[in-house]
Amino acid sequence: MRVLPCSPLPMLLLLLQPWETQLQFAGPRCRTGPLDLVFVIDSSRSVRPFEFETMRQFLVGLLRGLDLGPNATRVGVIQYSSQVQSVFPLGAFSRREDMERAIRALVPLAQGTMTGLAIQYAMNVAFSVAEGARPPEARVPRVAVIVTDGRPQDRVAEVAAQARARGIEIYAVGVQRADVGSLRAMASPPLDEHVFLVESFDLIQEFGLQFQGRLCGKDLCAEGGHGCQHQCVSSPGTFHCACNTGYQLAADNKSCLAIDHCSFGNHSCQHECVNTLGGPRCHCREGHDLLPDGRSCQVRDLCNGVDHGCEFQCEGLYTWCLCVDGWCQPRFWSLHRSPSLHCIGCREGHVDLVLLVDGSKSVRPQNFELVKRFVNQIVDFLDVSPEGTRIGLVQFSSRVRTEFPLGRYGTAAEVKQAVLAIEYMERGTMTGLALRHMVEHSFSEAQGARPRVLNVPRVGLVFTDGRSQDDISVWAARAKEEGIVMYAVGVGKAVEEELREIASEPAELHVSYSPDFNTMTHLLENLKGSICPEEGISAGTELRSPCECESLVEFQGRTLGALESLTQNLAQLMARLEDLENQLATHK
Repeated sequence: MRVLPCSPLPMLLLLLQPWETQLQFAGPRCRTGPLDLVFVIDSSRSVRPFEFETMRQFLVGLLRGLDLGPNATRVGVIQYSSQVQSVFPLGAFSRREDMERAIRALVPLAQGTMTGLAIQYAMNVAFSVAEGARPPEARVPRVAVIVTDGRPQDRVAEVAAQARARGIEIYAVGVQRADVGSLRAMASPPLDEHVFLVESFDLIQEFGLQFQGRLCGKDLCAEGGHGCQHQCVSSPGTFHCACNTGYQLAADNKSCLAIDHCSFGNHSCQHECVNTLGGPRCHCREGHDLLPDGRSCQVRDLCNGVDHGCEFQCEGLYTWCLCVDGWCQPRFWSLHRSPSLHCIGCREGHVDLVLLVDGSKSVRPQNFELVKRFVNQIVDFLDVSPEGTRIGLVQFSSRVRTEFPLGRYGTAAEVKQAVLAIEYMERGTMTGLALRHMVEHSFSEAQGARPRVLNVPRVGLVFTDGRSQDDISVWAARAKEEGIVMYAVGVGKAVEEELREIASEPAELHVSYSPDFNTMTHLLENLKGSICPEEGISAGTELRSPCECESLVEFQGRTLGALESLTQNLAQLMARLEDLENQLATHK
């Protein structure tokens, strides 16, 4: 049920309306047989004047649906706050007009909330023969309806149990601030038929509709006025609303909303989630195909043909031209960018590479295994050897741990085996501490880095999935001052500003991002085109290449690599904007 606004003007208009039009249950009186009915009304100071007026009108409207008379339904009303006052007892009136006159003259007490005292009064006084109740041997049902808006200031459970033991059936109606536990302690079993909680006094008529249905045995759905948008489901003396397939019940328990499965966030679609009548379906963006799992997307295989234009080898998963051993491209260029690529002679790579891997709790064990696999794929495209590329790895969380230094392993196989043996650390994300460790220790000669006089490039690659819990600015800047070329790879909730602060300039060539761990393999192509080792010049040693490459080739490679990275970043940005637009459209 929704809370209606309680501004003065709408409330004034509400009170000026004929009550018969407000209360759906007002109508022909039903024949219930003899019944002694006492209303126990909370008139404490927490009940505002206009709310008390609404409750007064509720009582008047409810009386009009009852079969009143000395041999039919007898009605009594008491109000309470810090004390109890009888408005009129069961035997006072037999005509509805007299009861309405007494209710309209009712003045609230406006003090505390002694609900237990009121129940005791109803049990000992209001339902006594002296007050007009029929004697127990007559076997006339006794019903008490307690309407309250707050927490009792005295105990109710024991006295309510005594009242129920004396044969009084208790309905507990809570409005707005009422305490549900107290309502359940007062009401008769079954509780789901005797406890009612409404969000405002304006909605109390819904209790009247259900209460009259229980007394009269009506089919409340057939009577109309239930307000259900799709379906009304009746049960003895009550009803509830239901929705058609593909819809769910709204917060007002009456309206129905189309189910947006995709907004739940657990659809697992790699690219796009689309709602259908049969449920959510995953779709892939242009140039991609949906895999058999129904969730993942794969770049369409442009190599599956004879016109891919590669001189030596076309690699189908990412549609890149590859070269045989001893030959390479200036950079790894996409088939989308060039219709034909040729290979040039490769130079032997010399680089000291330290990987900083986030092992914080947010990564989670299964994703950490994917990270290790990703690291080994980086190792696969490097010339790992004591004279070529040396690799070290540091894992960080709330602390920093060197898994293996630069000088320990001399082959790619040894590095990959060591990576697979790394144990997940968990805990926090101290990226700044990891950067400091890299600058002060990882690139030292004691850890296996080559002397600076040899001019071997030093490269740091930071892999993280979230915001750092410490400051990164000082040591990110220090790393670049020390001549370390920094790359930043972010996944999931990684913060773009931090990735850019960690990375060297230009950021477009040194920052990579993937929305989740399962799709981060596409970053390999960026890294292949970026971390490709430059020529290391040892003292007195000349590195020879099988052919001379024009500076134009190098410039062209860097330019196309930058364009490729920019294109991917733009695609990711457009995907994020599209998701935001879909979310905004869903919430309108």
